[in-house]
Amino acid sequence: MEEGMFGKHRPFLLASSDGCSVFQFRTDEGDGTMTCYEVFPGAMLSFNDFHVKYFDSEYVPGRKIFAIDHCREGRMEYLAAENAYAYIKAGDMKLDGRKKHTGRFVFPSSHYHGVTVAFDVEAAYRALKEEMKDFPVDLPALYEKFCKGDYPRVIHEAEGMERIFGALYQVPEKIRIPYFKVKIMELLLYLDALEVPKEAGKQPYYYKTQVEKVKAIGALLGQELSENYTQEELSQKFDLPLTTMKNCFKSVFGKTIGAFQSECRMNYAAELLRSNKELGVLEIAGRVGYDSGGKFAIAFRKVMGMSPTEYRNAIR
Repeated sequence: MEEGMFGKHRPFLLASSDGCSVFQFRTDEGDGTMTCYEVFPGAMLSFNDFHVKYFDSEYVPGRKIFAIDHCREGRMEYLAAENAYAYIKAGDMKLDGRKKHTGRFVFPSSHYHGVTVAFDVEAAYRALKEEMKDFPVDLPALYEKFCKGDYPRVIHEAEGMERIFGALYQVPEKIRIPYFKVKIMELLLYLDALEVPKEAGKQPYYYKTQVEKVKAIGALLGQELSENYTQEELSQKFDLPLTTMKNCFKSVFGKTIGAFQSECRMNYAAELLRSNKELGVLEIAGRVGYDSGGKFAIAFRKVMGMSPTEYRNAIR
């Protein structure tokens, strides 16, 4: 674990044995766990499981670092240009030299699960040459291929990528390190052969002011559950063009405004069905913005997979 990587949310060591170290960090709103393996000198693999809205990083690399982040679940916000942000989602791979790794990293869904493979480029290159003299990948050249600029390059759901990363999650303990070593070499071969067009990895990014407004819209919808705001009203209220608002919202939260609002409403309705048996279904419907019990039941089933009455009966 690199010194300064998490700023004030400094991780502490939970356990360590046989080349595996488990770290945890905590914030006021959640926590995160990193299970780290030194696979060979200069090469680290980490399984990341974060249930938190954000963490703060103060990490500035003192040498060439080549880092690969693969998202399995959730979303992560990253700096894609000056004062502008983009998002990786499940199946995406982010590659960078950790050149812009200070500041706040945000997880809009308060959940992120994925793998990081990080190389100290010079140390790992020496180790690879010592272990496999004929290994064809030039790690410093690979660094130059993907880390030319200051900002990350993102590759979306490339063919073969999920096969490499997916296999890492279910490995018998006794063969983990040698298996991880094989998979890291396969990953390097894959990246070496990957032809990346100039425009690849360039996804829409949004300026800080736009992202802040969209997050405020999300907070409003999550709090004022009985209000039926139209998207036009939200666009005017937050002074954000309608199309920009819709696209930015989906990038940040991974779902449309309508789906986000419905999920917030149904989660609260489910909480009321569980916790307050005195409230009737129609009254609960009113509290989450529905004046029709039938429409509420349809919306509830769409999110929860059963009707409100079935849900209440199932938890008795």
